[in-house]
Amino acid sequence: MTTTTNERPRLQTRYREEIIPAMQEQFHYANLMQVPGLTKIVVNMGVGEAARDSKLIEGAVKDLTAITGQKPQVTKARKSIAQFKLREGMPIGAHVTLRGDRMWEFLDRLLTIALPRIRDFRGLSGKQFDGRGNYTFGLTEQVMFHEIDQDKVDRSRGMDITVVTTATNDDEGRALLKQLGFPFKEQ
Repeated sequence: MTTTTNERPRLQTRYREEIIPAMQEQFHYANLMQVPGLTKIVVNMGVGEAARDSKLIEGAVKDLTAITGQKPQVTKARKSIAQFKLREGMPIGAHVTLRGDRMWEFLDRLLTIALPRIRDFRGLSGKQFDGRGNYTFGLTEQVMFHEIDQDKVDRSRGMDITVVTTATNDDEGRALLKQLGFPFKEQ
């Protein structure tokens, strides 16, 4: 029988050993549990064209599975909209909620491999916080992830990535993500 190693993801280890003490010193938290942390990461891929061609949703599901290592949930239309030729219950997107080790591994790959591969990348906007320390940003194509084979891509698909934190305000959330290695633009 093989033994399994209980090794933590690299970014999570850095968070526990370096980022928590730095944040505690910066914001003068009385308790260690007040230091903001990551709760989950939601990766959403909207495929509006799937209303006309139902095969497109399969490509989005396949791409999201390869990128995140988890089977996505297919998002269905809540109500019919005639102008968009959309019926209630039609698949129009897919999303994945990552927590725990998968979340840390995905974030590590995103920050160290995927974002540097974007052409003409000048950094992420620092204005996309929601007021409660959560950060959402969009990517225009999926080929920046090395799990996607560029020769087998049928079409370019963008995605929205939401990083949900336990921070109470944007300043704490921004400081946490900056410590984790998010490349924010200088305002």
